[in-house]
Amino acid sequence: MNSNMWVRQIHRWLSIAFTLAVIANIVALTMQIQATWIGLMAFVPLIPLLATGLYLFALPYLGRGSEART
Repeated sequence: MNSNMWVRQIHRWLSIAFTLAVIANIVALTMQIQATWIGLMAFVPLIPLLATGLYLFALPYLGRGSEART
């Protein structure tokens, strides 16, 4: 498995973790629980999710330049 496939797999799992954190935040807000850490819990997977998403977004553009050179 090459590195692009690893990044895709990590991105998928991070998106699941982010979705679960958002659901936990919505449940906490609905139950009126005053726990700030629940709201901040969504940022833990969000930062690497942003990084992997930007990498996956840039892949077609980076690959296009190397194909033009060969």
